Amino acid sequence: MTGDSGTVRQDGVADDLLSVAERVRRSMEGSSAAERMVARVLLANYPAAGLETAARLAERAGVSAPTVVRFTARLGFQGYRAFQQSLREEIEARRASPLTLSQQVGDAGNSLRVSAGATFRQRLDETFAALADSELDAALEMLADPGRRVALIGGRYSHILAEYLDLHLRLLRPGTRVLDPRPESLAAFCMDIGRRDVVVVFDYRRYQRDIVEFARRARDRGAKIVLFTDPWLSPAADAADIVIPARVEAPSPFDSLVPALALVETVVAGVMARLGKAGEERLRQCDDIVGDVTVG
Repeated sequence: MTGDSGTVRQDGVADDLLSVAERVRRSMEGSSAAERMVARVLLANYPAAGLETAARLAERAGVSAPTVVRFTARLGFQGYRAFQQSLREEIEARRASPLTLSQQVGDAGNSLRVSAGATFRQRLDETFAALADSELDAALEMLADPGRRVALIGGRYSHILAEYLDLHLRLLRPGTRVLDPRPESLAAFCMDIGRRDVVVVFDYRRYQRDIVEFARRARDRGAKIVLFTDPWLSPAADAADIVIPARVEAPSPFDSLVPALALVETVVAGVMARLGKAGEERLRQCDDIVGDVTVG
């Protein structure tokens, strides 16, 4: 990304590992009241608001133009123009599809084994380097709380991540389910949702409008939202309490779920550690039941 200062944030993550959207979202903590107003306007009208002039963005936020410029500098950009250039690059990345990405996949002169391995290692390293411990800890606290119901949903491809996480969570704690994505089923679920519910949403670029709208409705009804997404952030991020991004670039024209799956397995490990003996006992009982059925 252009305009990066290479600085390291208070959460220990280097600016150049974060998208514009993620920088803005993370800036909410520790900002001045005026800067938070700028951040809210940007996130509520993302990314269009960031392409306006500094004066227009300031007018929308009810602050001065110098406040907008200072805000973008605090995000790590060397001027408002650099901020907008990075934003334009991000918009292009968000719009990427297998057809456009296929033009970027070239032969680096190495075998597929070597080039694919290097790509996946890099994406995993970038994903975990950009992961904030505070976000991960907050997600684990919610998902390991047996007093909360956990519902999971994903998009056309990412639904398999929701199912995979649920298969593990249900062995460790009660009250988890994968949601039926049909509109009537989601509507019925929303009728019963409350403040003790956690909805885990998986949504990656070429974001699904129905998933985004469901996340917003669930948040409006009091649920906590944990969003797994890409660095450019699903529009559902404006409704999320916790956002866990993963790199998706792959050695093929199709986005990779490998880093996202690694994050899911990290969450499983964290939930297991937090539940301790209670999780081990439930897992043991489940294993006994499965063993009895297999023997029978």
